[in-house]
Amino acid sequence: MQSILRPAARRHAPAHVLVLASVAIMLLAGCLMAANPFPARAAGTPKAAACGGTNAALNHPATASSTENSGTPASAAVDGNTGTRWSSAFSDPQWLQVDLGSSQQICQVSLSWEAAYATAFQIQVSANGSSWTTVYSTAAGAGGTQTLSVTGTGRYVRMSGTARSTPYGYSLWEFGVYTGSTTPPPPSDSFWGDTSTIPAANNVLELKILNKTNGKYPDSQVYWSFNGQTHSIAEQPYFDMPANSAGRMYFYLGSPTGQYKDFIEFTVGPDVFNGNTTRVDGFGLKLALRLHAHDGYDTQVGEDQATFAEDRTATFQRFQNEVPTEFKHLATVNAPYYIPAPGSDTAFRTGGQYANYFTAYAQSVGVNESTSNITGCAGSLAGNPNMCAALNRHVAQLPQSQWSDPSQYYKAAPANYYAKFWHDHAINHLAYGFPYDDVAGQSSFISHGDPQYLLVAVGW
Repeated sequence: MQSILRPAARRHAPAHVLVLASVAIMLLAGCLMAANPFPARAAGTPKAAACGGTNAALNHPATASSTENSGTPASAAVDGNTGTRWSSAFSDPQWLQVDLGSSQQICQVSLSWEAAYATAFQIQVSANGSSWTTVYSTAAGAGGTQTLSVTGTGRYVRMSGTARSTPYGYSLWEFGVYTGSTTPPPPSDSFWGDTSTIPAANNVLELKILNKTNGKYPDSQVYWSFNGQTHSIAEQPYFDMPANSAGRMYFYLGSPTGQYKDFIEFTVGPDVFNGNTTRVDGFGLKLALRLHAHDGYDTQVGEDQATFAEDRTATFQRFQNEVPTEFKHLATVNAPYYIPAPGSDTAFRTGGQYANYFTAYAQSVGVNESTSNITGCAGSLAGNPNMCAALNRHVAQLPQSQWSDPSQYYKAAPANYYAKFWHDHAINHLAYGFPYDDVAGQSSFISHGDPQYLLVAVGW
C-alpha cells in the first residue's frame, strides 16, 4: 500500500523546498497518518527462513577446468547477464565452480544451459575448494533451465559434468546459488543503549542521537544540525521535536562542516512521526533509526548491526565486491566520503559509459526512458511507481502479480545493484535505494501515532 504522504526521499526535492512545502502539508498529518501504512515487525523478531531470494554466486569469483575460448570465461556464468556464457573444452569431465566468500547453507542451485548441456553431472560443495561433497547427481539431464533443491554447506559450489549432450563442451548462460538464511534480528538493545533515561518530550517526541562510530570520533566531534541549530552530541544529545517539523536532520563527523556527512528525512504532525533513512541520492554515513511509541510499538530501520560494526573501508570494499562491473566505480569516485546513487553519477547519464545500461530492457517492456530517469524514477516514470520499481528490481518482464514478490528481485541484469546492496545490508532488508523503493513495502519508511522517542545511530 502506498503512503498517503510521500516521504521526502520520494519527493526528491532540495531541503529548503521540503521544509516550506511540508509544513503546510503537515497541518493535516495527524489525521492522515494516524495509522502506520507499513506495520513493522516487532523488534528482535527475525523473518522466516527462505530460499531463492538472492543469488549468492552473482559476481563472485568463478573458475573452471577449461574454457572454449577467451569469449566464454567462467565469470560469464555468474555475471547476471543471460546473454553471456561459459563454455568448456570439448571433452569429459569438466567443471565450473564459484567462491561464495564464506561458508553458507546452500538450499538451491539454478543452471541455465546453452544448447551444449550436461546429460550427467553433479552439484558439489566444499569448505576449502579441494575436498568435495556431492549434494545432487543425475544421469538424465535434459538441459534448459534447471532449478535444483539441494542441502549442503560450503564456501565453494561447483557443477561437475561427466557426460555431454553434444560433441561440444559444457555451456552455461548462468549458474546461480541460493542460500537458506534467516534475516538477522534488528540491532540488540545493547546497540541502542539504555532507553530508560530518555527525557519525556514536551513536544511530540524526543530524539536521542547516538555515537556509533566505534571510537573513531568522540561525542564532541559527532554533530547534528536541524532548523538552525547545530550541536555536538557532547553538548546536546537530545532534541525535543515539535509538531509541524519537516525536512532533513543532518549529521557530520569531525566538524560541523565536515565532509563525512549524511541525513535523515521526516515529517512530524501533532501526534505522529513519519520518517526514513535514505540512500536515494547516495551513502555518506551509516545511519539507523529506532522509533518507539507510547502504545509499545517499536521498530528499527537503516543499516544493520554488522555494517555498523565494520570499518568504513570494509564497507566500501564490500560494495565493490558485491556489485557488478557497471556499479563498482561508485565506491571510488568520491571515496572515502561518499558512494553516489547511479542517478547521481555521470557514468549513468547521457554520454556516460553506462548511459544505456537500462534502455534496451526498458524498451522490451514498452518503456522509452533513459537509464538516469529509470534509476531516478523521473520522466514518464515519475507518475508510474510500480513500473519504475519493477525496472530497478528487474521484474518488469514478469507478470504483474509477481512484481510484489521480493524473492524475484535483482535476479538478473540489468538491475539497480546499488539499491540491492543497501537492501542486503539493512535491518530486515528494508532500504530506500531509489525514489519509489517503497513499492511493495520495501523501503525504510516508518510511521506511527503517539510517538515517544526516536533513537538515531550515527556510524562510521
